[in-house]
Amino acid sequence: MKNLLITCSLLVGASAHTIFQELWVNGVAQGHTKGIRVPAYDGPITDVTSNDVICNGGQQHTECTPQMQVKAGDKLTAEWHHTLDSGSTGEAQDPIDKGHLGPVMVYLAKVDDALTTKVTGLKWFKIYEDGLDSKGQWAVTRLYNNKGKVNFTLPSCVQSGQYLLRAELIALHGAASYPGAQLYMECAQINVTGGGSANPPTVSFPGAYKGTDPGIKFQLFYPTPTTYTIPGPTAFKC
Repeated sequence: MKNLLITCSLLVGASAHTIFQELWVNGVAQGHTKGIRVPAYDGPITDVTSNDVICNGGQQHTECTPQMQVKAGDKLTAEWHHTLDSGSTGEAQDPIDKGHLGPVMVYLAKVDDALTTKVTGLKWFKIYEDGLDSKGQWAVTRLYNNKGKVNFTLPSCVQSGQYLLRAELIALHGAASYPGAQLYMECAQINVTGGGSANPPTVSFPGAYKGTDPGIKFQLFYPTPTTYTIPGPTAFKC
């Protein structure tokens, strides 16, 4: 997909896999697809060198809302579903197929204008990551059991201003060879108030992941893994 400015266009039908499609702030839903750069297709990105790995294309938006208002330190929730209309259907593959095991991550990139910014050339820092726990359960399993919701905290020391929030899920069932890992990500447009002066180290997309990274090329099934290295930088903490 070409990297374009946001257009306030209606989304056409999507099928299969999963989409990050709603943000909650302190337990309050902000609206279905509101402020999220929803893609035209809900399938994965497998080429970690593609610009599509930034925001899954990131050029479509279903509303003209510039950004969602959040405060530094707020409790946020990213909500995922199989398709844009599967959230209340009770289908077995909502929010995602149970076998699509892997990590969940959240990144931020500071921008001048969250509505109009292009996604290329941005600098990202990770604020949340969840992978394989000591009991052998994956982050995606916890997401599935929580009806598609992943809870995290916006660091209280991040600078005030506008950001893209990149929520990402990686399914590893085909990751034994590259390209095989399935990356699902969308970007939400937020405006942060009440922030601090943190200046965390950043990475670029593409560039943060390589096809040879142990978190991208990974044998999920044999033998049963007991450890997993989440790709990308360490999650920033104040």
